[in-house]
Amino acid sequence: MIAVQGLSIVAGNFSLRDVSFTIPQGGYGVLMGKTGCGKTSILESILGLRTIQSGRVMLGDRDVTELGPALRGIGYVPQDGALFSRMTVRKQLGLALEIRGVGPQKVKDRVEQLADWLSIRHLLDRYPRGLSGGERQRVALGRALSFVPRVLCLDEPLSALDSETRAQMCDLLADIRRRTGVTTLHVTHNLDEAERLADPLFRLADGRVEIVPRAAHGAA
Repeated sequence: MIAVQGLSIVAGNFSLRDVSFTIPQGGYGVLMGKTGCGKTSILESILGLRTIQSGRVMLGDRDVTELGPALRGIGYVPQDGALFSRMTVRKQLGLALEIRGVGPQKVKDRVEQLADWLSIRHLLDRYPRGLSGGERQRVALGRALSFVPRVLCLDEPLSALDSETRAQMCDLLADIRRRTGVTTLHVTHNLDEAERLADPLFRLADGRVEIVPRAAHGAA
């Protein structure tokens, strides 16, 4: 579960006040809104990357409001993937596990499992500079999932992809949800992504988050 309770953010002339919403355990929440409306600010607050003025962030039964990013146990896929240019795909997928002291054989097994799920086994010894946009995002997704997080946050992960690749990635994200049951928050301004993935769908407008009933998704 992801529960944002009475969240307020102030940064210069920008502010969000008393934002609240809940994504149930195993849900795939999509947060829509126009560019600059504050979607990423909310995501960063959940991740612990942005200081909040007031409110709480709950992940499952844990209040993580005062915890640093590394202690929240969240898998994160930023908009550009943020891959390490000097690491192979294999190394990127195993990095979070190695940092946590997981043994080499378990790292190898997990990397190969993720590579199969994401259809990137043939890329394991490649470097990011030779990957397409869709391949880069598959690797970024695998890296975020490697340590089996309870929560996954995605910030406009498909925005740079063409329509065909975006559709393939939507299918992949739906499959990952079925395989892992990870509770997900996906930020986007793309209605097609929302209609394919959202359960539930939220809309951020005028500083407020409202849930969009499923029957009204087409009008979101």
